[in-house]
Amino acid sequence: MDELQRLILLGENDTVDFKQRVTQPEKIARTLVSFANTRGGIILIGVKDNGTISGIDPEEEKHTLQMAADFYCDPPVPVQYEEVEEDHRTVLKVIIEESKVKPHFAKVKEDDWRGYVRVKDTSVQTSKMVNKALEQAPDQFERLPLDRHENALLGYLQLSPRITLKQYMKLANLSERRAYRTLVKLVIHGYLRLHDKEKEEYYTLS
Repeated sequence: MDELQRLILLGENDTVDFKQRVTQPEKIARTLVSFANTRGGIILIGVKDNGTISGIDPEEEKHTLQMAADFYCDPPVPVQYEEVEEDHRTVLKVIIEESKVKPHFAKVKEDDWRGYVRVKDTSVQTSKMVNKALEQAPDQFERLPLDRHENALLGYLQLSPRITLKQYMKLANLSERRAYRTLVKLVIHGYLRLHDKEKEEYYTLS
């Protein structure tokens, strides 16, 4: 059995995703970001959800994918392509490595960038489910060197029980986007825990 058949047989999971076509860069950007933020993965384009090979025009798909990777992901997500022929149909294999510059964010709409992680076979927005992702795979999120803003935040939380996004923006004099990016990064790497059941989300030390 060749590798493509093996991947299809395993079905969609935390490192494999099927797409029949890629038409909207903002949607595929979420999948790219979720793989880069988690353990990396492969997107098979030209494969239906049920595993049937439908085939595609690879150049057309690459154009949309590259646009998504470069302009709808921040920082941009590096992607590699392999074209695989099966029954006279072309499947585009898109390979995303686990990123060394987490977290990545996907552009949802103008001035609205959100983090995603891969949980089982879906891309999940970090602000809702990052704790579940961390519980499932605590060993894959390595500790990393922190800058002064991040260290100051951890210092603050050793003295105070919790902090909200607004409080952190004020404390560090950061824009909402930069403050949110820092908080998500610290959650993804296991320093902070996000509590999103309350009316206003808040963060505590892990």
